Amino acid sequence: MQYLLDANIFIQAQNQHYGMDFCPAFWDFLKLEAESKTVFSTDMVYDELKLYNDEVSAWVVENRDLLFTISSQEEEIQAKFSEIANFVISHPLYKEAEKNRFLSGADPWLIATANVMGFTLVTHEQRANLNSTKVKIPNVADEFNVTCIDPYKMIRDLGGLFIL
Repeated sequence: MQYLLDANIFIQAQNQHYGMDFCPAFWDFLKLEAESKTVFSTDMVYDELKLYNDEVSAWVVENRDLLFTISSQEEEIQAKFSEIANFVISHPLYKEAEKNRFLSGADPWLIATANVMGFTLVTHEQRANLNSTKVKIPNVADEFNVTCIDPYKMIRDLGGLFIL
């Protein structure tokens, strides 16, 4: 199985459970899995993260060619993005501001990429109720047959162990 990482995986890892100062094993794990071609991210996520001017952005820049190897410029991904954008724009419950927020970032590109490439999408985002006015990755991913899991499931599936 191959996994596609959302930007919040990196951000929350650094800010909460896997800070680079006390859990470098998580970051090494990501690099090892990227080298094994099991973990990927996209140029859109790279573009988001490199702007933070923090430890995560420095790590992302250092590991761009290893992990952030999928281009949103690929024709199939762009075509799938258009389908996703049309779905979100025409959704009767989503608020206009939510539609704009969702479509302006990497989220729809992640779903498009996961769909086209057959990847499992890894995100901290939680599915919203079906009557929600918020646009959430898992809800849109469901519409496009993309499986979403949290990073803890991915780590377990890949046999990651962070031990002393």
